Amino acid sequence: MERTQLVDKINRLRKECNAVILAHNYVLGEVQEIADFVGDSLELSIKAAGVTAGVIVFCGVKFMAETAKILSPEKMVLHPVPQAGCPMADMATAEQVRALKRRHPDAVVVCYVNSTAEVKAEVDICCTSANAAKIVAAIPADREIIFMPDCNLGANIAAELRRKLILWPGCCPVHQRLTPEMVRRRRREFPNAALFVHPECAPEVVALADAALSTGGMLRYVRESEAKEFIVGTEQGIIYRLARENPDKTFVALSEQAICPDMKLTTLEDVLAALEKKQYQVDLPADILTRARLPISRMLEASV
Repeated sequence: MERTQLVDKINRLRKECNAVILAHNYVLGEVQEIADFVGDSLELSIKAAGVTAGVIVFCGVKFMAETAKILSPEKMVLHPVPQAGCPMADMATAEQVRALKRRHPDAVVVCYVNSTAEVKAEVDICCTSANAAKIVAAIPADREIIFMPDCNLGANIAAELRRKLILWPGCCPVHQRLTPEMVRRRRREFPNAALFVHPECAPEVVALADAALSTGGMLRYVRESEAKEFIVGTEQGIIYRLARENPDKTFVALSEQAICPDMKLTTLEDVLAALEKKQYQVDLPADILTRARLPISRMLEASV
């Protein structure tokens, strides 16, 4: 089927099904193009909580679709490619979290949204890369804090706030592959370019960047910057949107290896099939829905 036909069918079905299509900044450009809303984790969480449509088609990875279901349990949430997961989210289990909490019974558990629904159900408050520092800073100084599952994001926040955190040994494999030498090489190749990275990068990489930003922050940074060249230190999918919104500016990936295979799994054909067949509905146990909603709701309240 030609792309035009695919898009026409998707548009027709989204109206018939009263559906909204949400897509993360890292997914394929063709999917970003047909989405009703494209954003980062925080933006998509807020959008999922507020949509009036009866059906949410979530183009991203599993934990994102689960978050949409947690916030809108009465809605049908479709995840077009259920095998699109998140390696970082899989680095923590609910039982492991309970075990750590037993060792630190008075600690506040702050959990990055890149986590499973079962893990969210065990924590005190969630965060995204856009609001993590704000959320941690609001916790009383005399409280222990467990930060999970991304040790790099946690370490960067700890350095920024000069605060000790108990860090979970997890990471994003895509951002973990970005190194200081890659930064130095790109600086030599593009001496006039501004260089920004995602705070999921290792602290030694963040220290060499001009800024460490969520994907939403990257979009604002480029829009407001007078620079004409940018080195982008995150998953390459964001470059599609950056270039589209800033046609007069040039973008180069910090590394050609910065590709998340899971984020690239969803295609237009998958979105169409999800709408046609109402397939791959996100279904979570009632107790998980209830318990996981509280830390996400606390995050959203703290983000206002």
